Amino acid sequence: MSALFAAGEFPEFVLLYGAIGFAALFVALVLWWLTVRVIPNDKVGVVEKLWSPKGSVTDGRIIALHEEAGYQATLLRGGLHFGYWRWQYRVHIAPLVTVPQGQIGYVYARDGSPLPPSQTLGRVVECNNFQDAHAFLVRSGEEAEHGQRGRQRAILREGVYAINPAAFVVMTENRAYTVPHLLDAQESTVVKTWHDQLTKCAGFHPVVIGGSSKSGETEVHDDVIGVVTTHDGPSLPPGEIIAPAVGTEPDGASYHNNYQDPEAFLAAAGRRGRQYAPLTDGTYFINRWFATVELVNKTVVPIGHVGVVVSYVGKAGRDVSGTSFRHGERVQDGERGVWERPLGPGKYPFNVYAGQVILVPTTNFVLHWITGKTEAHKFDEGLRSIDLVTRDAYEPLLPLSVVVHIDYQRAPSVIQRFGDVKKLITQTIDPMLSAFFRDVAHKKTMLQLLHERDQIQNEARTELRTRFREFDIECVDVLIGKPVASEKDTKIEQLLEQLRLRQLSIEQLETYERQRAAADKLRTLNEAQAQAAVQVQLTNAKADVQIAESRGEAELARARKQSEQMVVTAEAELARSRRQAEQTVLTAEALSKEKVLAGRGEGQKALQIGLAEAAVVLRKVAAYGDPRLYAAALLADRLADSTQPLVPERMFVSGANSDTGAVASGPLGVLLTLLLGERTGLGSFADPQDAAELKAECDKLAREAGGALVAK
Repeated sequence: MSALFAAGEFPEFVLLYGAIGFAALFVALVLWWLTVRVIPNDKVGVVEKLWSPKGSVTDGRIIALHEEAGYQATLLRGGLHFGYWRWQYRVHIAPLVTVPQGQIGYVYARDGSPLPPSQTLGRVVECNNFQDAHAFLVRSGEEAEHGQRGRQRAILREGVYAINPAAFVVMTENRAYTVPHLLDAQESTVVKTWHDQLTKCAGFHPVVIGGSSKSGETEVHDDVIGVVTTHDGPSLPPGEIIAPAVGTEPDGASYHNNYQDPEAFLAAAGRRGRQYAPLTDGTYFINRWFATVELVNKTVVPIGHVGVVVSYVGKAGRDVSGTSFRHGERVQDGERGVWERPLGPGKYPFNVYAGQVILVPTTNFVLHWITGKTEAHKFDEGLRSIDLVTRDAYEPLLPLSVVVHIDYQRAPSVIQRFGDVKKLITQTIDPMLSAFFRDVAHKKTMLQLLHERDQIQNEARTELRTRFREFDIECVDVLIGKPVASEKDTKIEQLLEQLRLRQLSIEQLETYERQRAAADKLRTLNEAQAQAAVQVQLTNAKADVQIAESRGEAELARARKQSEQMVVTAEAELARSRRQAEQTVLTAEALSKEKVLAGRGEGQKALQIGLAEAAVVLRKVAAYGDPRLYAAALLADRLADSTQPLVPERMFVSGANSDTGAVASGPLGVLLTLLLGERTGLGSFADPQDAAELKAECDKLAREAGGALVAK
C-alpha cells in the first residue's frame, strides 16, 4: 500500500469508499442543518411553522394551538432540537425575560379571547406566570377560563422567565421583550407609549409609603398615604363619588391585600374609581394598569385644635342636632354629613376625596380689626380698622382686638352653622362688632371716646359675651386701641395736639411745684450740711456763751453785793449825820434865839438831811459804776410802782428809724439801746454824738433826782 501511495496510484475501491464517505458526510451535514436546531441556554426559540397540511390559524388568532401554520405556542428551550425542517419551520432566537430585583414586569397578551366592553385588563389565568402559552389560551376547553388578549392584571415579580414573545410582550424598566420585526409600526408605538407612561409614574417599582430617605431608585415617602384609583371592575352607582371599602378583612376569602390581588378585589364586588380605603405605611406591588396611587399628606390635627369631619360618602344618617337646630344635620361617625364627634390632636390616614377635616382652634386666639395686621392663623386676614362717626362729627378709625375661644365639644355645631371658622368671623362677628362700636361712637364725643375707653371696653366685653354665646363661641376679652385719624382727616390730630398742650401745662405746673419743694428740701439739706460742717464751732461757741454768761452772772452778783454794802454804809452814815444834825440843832436851840435860830436850825437840818441823802445817792451811783445803770434801775423801780400800764392800749409812734426799726426818740429809747448793746456785747452806738447825748441825759436825770431830794 505504501508503495502504491508512494507511486501515486490509488485502487479503484479506495476512491469509491472515499466518495461514499464524503457523500455520507455531506448528506449528514445537510440533514443536520435541515432538521437540528441549537438553542443557547440563555435564550428561547420561538417556532414559526411556515406551512402545514392543517392550514393556518383561524378565528383571528395569532398562536397556532393545533399544529396549524403560524407561531407555535410551544417554546424551544436551550439545547438541541430535532425535526424542525427548515423548509417548514423557522425558529426565532429571543432572550429570556428578566425582571430585576425589586421591580415589576407588565404583560401584554397578543392572543386570547377578546375583552368585553366593561373590562379593561385581561383576567388572571393559571399559566405559570405566562410561561405556558397553551394553558393561557386553552384551559380545560372552557371558553370562560381562557386568557384574554390585551394588558393583563397579573404582573411579574423579580426573576427570569421563559415566556413566548410571540404570544406575550413583556415590559420591564429596561426594555420590552418581543420578537424582532414581529410588531408592526402601530403596535410598536402603542407599546412604547405604555412603557413611557409606566416609567413616568414609577410603575416598574413598588409603592413605598413611609420612611425618610431614598433607597436606590425607589422613592420613599414619609407622613403620606396613598389614595387608590382602580381602573377595572363595575362602575360606581349614580350619585356616588367614592367606591366603598371591600375585602379589607385579612381573614376573609376576598381579601385583596391592599389592591395587590386584582381578582380578589373584583371578586369582593370592588368597583372601579377612587377607593375609600387608602394605603398606609408599607411596600405594595400594585399593577399600575389596574390601580394608580396618588400620594397625599396625612391629615394632621395639631395640639390646640380639633378636626370636624364633613363626610361626602356613607349612608344617610339620623340628625342628632335636634329639631330646634335648623342649620343642617349632624350625624354619627361613618355617615354622610357633619360628624358629631370631632377628631382630637393627632395624625389620621383620612381620604381627602371622601370628606374634609376642618380644623377648629380650641385655644384662645386673637382677631385683629387693625388694618395691615394679621395673625398666623389668617382668620383676620380680611379685617380692617372700624370706621366710626362720633357725636361731634369726628371720623376716627378704631383699632380693635378680640380674644375668642371655641369649646371643642361645640366645634361641630360651629362648622354646621357657618361652614368654617373664617366664615364665622367674616359673616357674623365682623358685622356684629362693627355695628356695636358704631352705635357706641354715635353717642360719644371724640374726647369721651378717648377718655372713657376703659368704660366702653368693659361694656363691650359684657355685651359681646352675651351675643357670642348665641353662636356657640365665647368672647374672652375685648381690647380697644387708640382711635386714629384717616389719611385725609386732620381734625383729630389737632384735637389731640390741644389735649397734649393741656396735659403738658398741667404737668409743667406739677413739675414747678415739685421743683419748689425740691428747692426747699435742698435748702434744708444745705443748712443741715452747713450746720453739720460748723457743728464743732457752734458747740464751742455755745460753751463760750455759757461761760461768759456764768462769769457775767458772777460779776453781777458780786457788784450787787458791793452796791448793797455801799448802800448800807451810806445809810449808816446818813443816820449818823442825822443824829449829829439833831444834836447840833438841839444845841443851837439851847444857846439862843428862839424863832430865828429855830427857823435857821430847821433849814440847816433840812439841808444836812438833803446833803446826806445826796451823798447816799452818789454812793449808790458809784456802787453801780455807771450813772446810766443807776438811772435805769431807778426808772425800773418807778415803772414797777406806777399804776399806769407799761404798754398803752393805743400807741402812736413817730420818729422811728425805718432802716433799723429801733425807737430813736427820747432818752429812754437811747438808754435801752445802749444798755442792751453794751450788756450783751452785740454792739454799741456807732455815732459818738448819740453816746454823748445819752450820757448828758443820764447826768441830767441824776441831777434832777439829786435836786428833788435836796428840795425835799
